[in-house]
Amino acid sequence: MNISYLADLANESGGILYIMLLLLLVALTVIIERTRYLASMEKGGEKLIGMLKNENASIEKIELSKKLASLPHASLFAVLRNDANKPALSLEQKRNELGGHLEEAIMHEVPTLDRSLWVLDTVITLAPLLGLFGTIIGMFNAFHVLGDAQNGAAQVTGGIAEALVSTACGLLIAMIGLLFFNALHNRVRIVLHQLETIKIMMVNRQTATEQKAATSDAELANRAGQVELIRTPARA
Repeated sequence: MNISYLADLANESGGILYIMLLLLLVALTVIIERTRYLASMEKGGEKLIGMLKNENASIEKIELSKKLASLPHASLFAVLRNDANKPALSLEQKRNELGGHLEEAIMHEVPTLDRSLWVLDTVITLAPLLGLFGTIIGMFNAFHVLGDAQNGAAQVTGGIAEALVSTACGLLIAMIGLLFFNALHNRVRIVLHQLETIKIMMVNRQTATEQKAATSDAELANRAGQVELIRTPARA
């Protein structure tokens, strides 16, 4: 089976094999681009979660590198810094408001995660159908040979075998696409889980920090009141 033979098969399929080759190239492009992108997202998300687990680090003062700042996760840090500058509210109100803003930021980032996966899903569905269509066209050509009395049965069966190549190619493209589609979908799920984890860690740590600050202020005010009570009798 050489290149010229494959070219003849593609021509006899009515150009269907050429279209399927284009679908394969499109699928491989999406697979490579999404795999690299989501792998980078997953790795960066693990680094950010590790930074948040550091109890000595202040969330608002965490400085992100240029690479980490380009991740979807970085938008959550921007939301946290913006909410820190807002007027003081009760701890419960700030917790609810911060959680809502972080959830909104996550929803804005979701389309960037599964972008182009619909193209791969379309290739998975379309490739077998095109393969079947190409086989039907090849079958027409094979049985058309029967109209010539000089053509034998071997030539007809050979034409049928060549027509089945389209179906085989379509199934092969669909199987490759399905394997990588499921793998990419799993990576999207992992990145979304990372975003939700970062959101919860931010809300819990920010609330704990503000609660400690409020407790410290209350203790200072209490001590100042006690000092004032001690000074009052002394003046009298």
